[in-house]
Amino acid sequence: MHVGVLEVSLLIRESRSLKDKRRVVKSIKDRVRTRLNVSIAEVGEPDLRQRADLAAVTVSSDRGHAESVLRDVLKIVDRAHAERFETRIEFY
Repeated sequence: MHVGVLEVSLLIRESRSLKDKRRVVKSIKDRVRTRLNVSIAEVGEPDLRQRADLAAVTVSSDRGHAESVLRDVLKIVDRAHAERFETRIEFY
């Protein structure tokens, strides 16, 4: 069994309020959950209006499949109204 963990930090430049940030983060989380059936959550400081830290987790019997799923998560994140400035992927 392989557990893949993706941590990504985003800069949301156009966010003028926490409400703007929540809209972008919720959109990313909803798309990831719906399309990929992956667990994803905001894990960083929730009160920073232009920064969001997200973590996504997938479990698979094949490491290659887990890597592919996490790459698909990154594709969804990259299409959002945010800049990815830090990414970390680990497998257990």
